[in-house]
Amino acid sequence: METDLYFPVKRFLETLGYLVKGEVGGCDLVALSGNDPPLVVIGELKLTFTLELVLQGVDRAKLCDEVWLAARLSASGKGRENDVRFRDLCRRLGFGLLGVSKAGDVDILLSPAALAPRRDPKRRSRLVDEHRRRRGDPVLGGGSRAPIMTAYRQQALTCAFALMAGPRRPRDLKAEAPDAAKILRGNVYGWFAREERGVYGLTDAGRAALERWPRAAANPSSGDAFAGP
Repeated sequence: METDLYFPVKRFLETLGYLVKGEVGGCDLVALSGNDPPLVVIGELKLTFTLELVLQGVDRAKLCDEVWLAARLSASGKGRENDVRFRDLCRRLGFGLLGVSKAGDVDILLSPAALAPRRDPKRRSRLVDEHRRRRGDPVLGGGSRAPIMTAYRQQALTCAFALMAGPRRPRDLKAEAPDAAKILRGNVYGWFAREERGVYGLTDAGRAALERWPRAAANPSSGDAFAGP
């Protein structure tokens, strides 16, 4: 039961110098420092770390100086407390996390004073680059099963459409597909075949791709042309 977590968390906060009382104003526990005015700490307890626990913390944050969220540590070690995304969320919100073992020991998993997660400049740069290189808005957000119409796939389809007229050199396609040379040589999707040195043709897989995305291939500059699976 959640009440089993109360005394371990209470003892933990008391070691930090707080006076702790349970079920005050709808909060699982409220701790006050000896200062005047006192530092107000609110603790919320759950058997496992859940989104509901975080939402409770969000509601309590406007009432206090610190929020501590406490839950049982998972026996398998695969609970939310070990999910980097969960910790990053709590870090951004400024919440502390306490893990309580079956023996009643309390571990600080995250301090309320922890710094916000660092930004990832490389991933950010790739995100911006992909956004800028895509033509139009070819993919419905929220999907996961259909192949994503990336900027790379858009250019590959443009190359495939041009090769329907016959084998060509990468430089002949550069005006419509700036990365044509890399795409034809890399042949990631298996759509292209080297006919002779520096000359490429279309494979059966490439023709099948044109049948699947006909508008995308025929209208490379149109945003609507890329809609679909």
